[in-house]
Amino acid sequence: MTTKTRANRNERGHLEDRPVPVRTKLSLLWITVMFLYVYVDIFGFYLPGTIEDILVGRVWELDITQGWVVGALALMAVPSLMVFLSVALPARAARWANLVIGALYIPVSLFNLIDETWAHFWVGAMLEVALLVLIVRSAWLWPRATAGTDRAENLATTLPALR
Repeated sequence: MTTKTRANRNERGHLEDRPVPVRTKLSLLWITVMFLYVYVDIFGFYLPGTIEDILVGRVWELDITQGWVVGALALMAVPSLMVFLSVALPARAARWANLVIGALYIPVSLFNLIDETWAHFWVGAMLEVALLVLIVRSAWLWPRATAGTDRAENLATTLPALR
């Protein structure tokens, strides 16, 4: 029976394991970072006193104002846009955007730990930082075009990943 099972697996062939294009990898990493941002914040609503503070217009030690909300939106809009920009910008611009924005958001994730004692904030921030380091590393190691490749060939390899 073992022989028959092995033979059936060989008849079906091995799973193909193509490398993920760097643009797709970066976009997926940004999506994952955004999910963590959202879930850490959502779980924060369950902490004692959080909803009451929000209802009276306070977050942490800050008043909830239009300026605060616009600032919070801007802070989260940048990584949200990086999901798209990682695949839409020309390669050089996408590489630099991921290097710079990824590096800048590492301290943002760590800043959120100031005065935090709840473990979920720490675990979330460590995962966010690990993903941001992967973003910076992936952008830094962005493959260079070989002498025979041109923009059309690079685009042709990226487009199937977007379908």
